[in-house]
Amino acid sequence: MIEVKSSLKGFKTTLYKLETILKPLGFSIGGNWEYDHGYFDYPLSKEGSYVYVRIPFTAIEGELDRPGVVVELGTPFILGHQYQAGVDEEATVGTVTASFNQFQQPTDPDTEIPNEFEKEGRVIIQRVEQAIQEN
Repeated sequence: MIEVKSSLKGFKTTLYKLETILKPLGFSIGGNWEYDHGYFDYPLSKEGSYVYVRIPFTAIEGELDRPGVVVELGTPFILGHQYQAGVDEEATVGTVTASFNQFQQPTDPDTEIPNEFEKEGRVIIQRVEQAIQEN
């Protein structure tokens, strides 16, 4: 995991507004959210290991499953996971389930991140900073 210093840390807005800014840039809310916190994920690689730009957010007014919730962003980071090959090869599953199965244990939950993905991740974070400033 590589934390990236960013002006995003401490930014506050509604989750709805944040989604309208981040989804067009290719981010989605990760499936591991709770009622008080979650992550926006941007996939950099899904071959061999999964590498994501991840932007954490915390609910500061309301709960994430309620309209109008206000969130605060944390420090973005670049995260890599190496998953087990061949887990449940005989099962027929959908693309979403196959791409990130919450029950599959990573063989390396904090795999090394190649330089090209670190550079690309930093560029993506800069794009988010710019998009937020423009909105």
